[in-house]
Amino acid sequence: MLKNYRKNNLFNHTKRKKYEKIMKYDRRKIMQLAWQFVKRNGYTLREALQVAWCNIKLLSELERRIVHFYFQKVDGSPREAFGTLMKTLLPPTSGDERKRNDTVQVYYDTERQEYRCFKKANLLRMA
Repeated sequence: MLKNYRKNNLFNHTKRKKYEKIMKYDRRKIMQLAWQFVKRNGYTLREALQVAWCNIKLLSELERRIVHFYFQKVDGSPREAFGTLMKTLLPPTSGDERKRNDTVQVYYDTERQEYRCFKKANLLRMA
């Protein structure tokens, strides 16, 4: 019994260390996003952190599966979207090297079968 406890405890310890390393990177990314929202969009720090967390969660889910989420379009109306970034579902892309824009999130729209994007600050929620 004690042997199994030590084995599980050691496994949890190594798993926890790996998770803490990932979370440290995510925390840095979350804070960078949040301050970007505060400076550019006039959000309070609380609002900015909520939207930043939602963006990080959305990005991690987009890489794993098709996600149902909502964002606000530029004209102010809400948009429902189903998108993914799974490599197995993405079509081949041409070699266009475009300048990266850190204020928008690109995703592959599974309904329209094309790439789309939205402003990260306008993400409303994931369903």
